[in-house]
Amino acid sequence: MTQETEQAADTEQVIGRLWERNYDPGTRGMITGLGIRPDWRCLDLGAGLGSMSRWLAGQVPRGSVLALDRDTTALAGAAADNLTVRQADLAGADFPDGSFDLVLARAVLSYLPDPEAVLDRVHRWLAPGGYLVAEDFYFMPSDDCATPLGRRVVEGYAKAAAGAGLDWRLARRLPSLLARTGFEAVEQTVRPLGPGQGEEENELMRARMNLQGAPLVENGLVSAEDVAEFVATLDRPEVRDVTTLLFSVRGRR
Repeated sequence: MTQETEQAADTEQVIGRLWERNYDPGTRGMITGLGIRPDWRCLDLGAGLGSMSRWLAGQVPRGSVLALDRDTTALAGAAADNLTVRQADLAGADFPDGSFDLVLARAVLSYLPDPEAVLDRVHRWLAPGGYLVAEDFYFMPSDDCATPLGRRVVEGYAKAAAGAGLDWRLARRLPSLLARTGFEAVEQTVRPLGPGQGEEENELMRARMNLQGAPLVENGLVSAEDVAEFVATLDRPEVRDVTTLLFSVRGRR
């Protein structure tokens, strides 16, 4: 591994930890509101660095947690007697019907070529009365950004995300998709995100732009000057904006 590769990996770890710090509290609150029981069997799809898998393991001491991800490198140290880590691609993963009482899917469905097919499988995997908690991000139209600078940066970021296979409109459809799949008692919360939406949100955006800004520039999606100015002005009240919505949706089988 080259020094540049190591530095990029370290930066991605930092971003992952900031991501968890910013979004874990809301996810934990939604799951706690379900009345999680100590014997529940849980599946964490796209577990990432494993913060929610470890938290869930502490909530279900008589149950179990399966953390699934295509890359489980960061999960190597996720140690708990009731926590299992499995490397697998969600697009092809399958489990027996009724295997879980809770399935968590954070920022994963929007990357799948056929999320509706996966939701059908998740519905089968849940025991009657079990819950799916799905969270994803909806990118607001860049034309409506508060400033011309924000418009350029958000448009470039959204184009790059779409080029990487992200469906940045899926989150808005999640409540309807769950209902059409057969989930009941579908509920949602929506959290505004973007410049000026909190110190932790700004810190996460800075870290992301430090890592992802260079590829945006190299691909001609935004200028280096725009990236630098965007990062430097995040704390200014006049650039405050809502560029993304976090949809947190739950449904019961």
